[in-house]
Amino acid sequence: MSEFAFASAVQLADLVARKTVSPVELVEDALDRIEKSQPRLNAFITVCAEEARAAAWEAEAALMLGDLLGPLHGVPFAVKDLVNTAGVRTTFGSVALADNVPTADSVAVARLKAAGAILIGKTTTPEFGHKCFTEAPLFGRTANPWDLSRTCGGSSGGAAAAAAGGLVPIGIATDGGGSSRIPAACCGVVGFKQTLGLVPHDLTPDGFGNQSHITPMTRTVIDTAVMLQAMAGPDRCDPHSLGLGRPDFIAAARPDGDLAGIRVAWRPLLANDKLAAEVRTACEAALSALEELGAIVTPIDDDFRSTEPIWLVLTQSFWNARFRHYVGQYGNRMSDTLIRQMDTGAAHSAVALQEAMFERTRVFREIESWFADYDLVATPTLSRTALAIDHDFFAPIEIDGETADTVRRSWYPYTLPFNLSGNPAVTLPCGFDAGGLPIGLQLVGPHMGDARLLHVAALYEAARPWDGRRPQVSWLF
Repeated sequence: MSEFAFASAVQLADLVARKTVSPVELVEDALDRIEKSQPRLNAFITVCAEEARAAAWEAEAALMLGDLLGPLHGVPFAVKDLVNTAGVRTTFGSVALADNVPTADSVAVARLKAAGAILIGKTTTPEFGHKCFTEAPLFGRTANPWDLSRTCGGSSGGAAAAAAGGLVPIGIATDGGGSSRIPAACCGVVGFKQTLGLVPHDLTPDGFGNQSHITPMTRTVIDTAVMLQAMAGPDRCDPHSLGLGRPDFIAAARPDGDLAGIRVAWRPLLANDKLAAEVRTACEAALSALEELGAIVTPIDDDFRSTEPIWLVLTQSFWNARFRHYVGQYGNRMSDTLIRQMDTGAAHSAVALQEAMFERTRVFREIESWFADYDLVATPTLSRTALAIDHDFFAPIEIDGETADTVRRSWYPYTLPFNLSGNPAVTLPCGFDAGGLPIGLQLVGPHMGDARLLHVAALYEAARPWDGRRPQVSWLF
């Protein structure tokens, strides 16, 4: 493995700025790892090698000329294939858009490029990001770098697998129901879903009712902070972004001070009834680290109502409105799981949709009320570690040898609520199960509590560092 494979974006940018390494070298190195890993890991749909090489030579020239450098100058990054990239194919994981080439970058992509980062390719996503496993007829399946027989999660599975496998240090992901946090937990990396609107979302046709986020995917907390610093800030494309400030995320992510007096509500269950013993043990050990830093952790009995029914009405209605027109021409080449879910939701009435919107407001008010008494809420990110790569999306899952409910109800009930409410949430690696698969702890903050969330995450990372344990990726290459 290259010495750069598991370096952070901050470390790589520093090496470039000091002229210890060339952007050209970093790009070639990343392209080599991607090419060699692709047959087994399959984290990329499109690799824009020539465009990346051209951008690297431009970055090298700017370095030699002494130009003012951005904080990510010369650092390769990837973009989930649900996010537009100018001149680079953006398929949404669908055969219907296999040849789609946008003319402009999404706001988040443009801002990372302005910070000096170099786009190297588009990572895999299930068709239109519709499920928590990363597979689609267009490209096949993406594996988990810790165990190729396990799922990498989804829908930002390619982004998480690429970061965890040492292909790129950072990537742009999305999260509409847990789509960055689920794969980050499966793959042992950091998945941060910021407050709704903090990073402008220019791709959804429903700007006002939006529950999806364009997010960072990284291996370290400081890289998340640097990405947020670059991507955040208002833009007229997104009504939720207007008027929001942009805190100093980089300062917040320094592991300074302690957590004296920080009140943390520990919710091991969130409208589910089963949690793997190894997951609970790892999460509670992580919370002990927060207590050692001065935090006050209080267990909370589960009194939460499942948000899946609300999320389904909103999301299935959205899918039908946005994607149903592709079915007539491409239906036999589209994902069965997408069509089946659209069919299930095709009969939702206008009244049902409006009632779901009312319920979304109720959920927002309920969750935000938690922060009258607590500064943060902690949950597991997933109820168990990564499922088998070929698990049937509609089938029950097993937790500690017992049959649980469906994937959405039993595996990730912890992520959906915070898309509906818009609260910031981060998943952090907090241990491994007996089979060596990563476990994730989720921390949730109040609206615009992103900076504090990053600070707590940074202190936890310093107290219980995870970067030293990496997947044995030599077999990928």
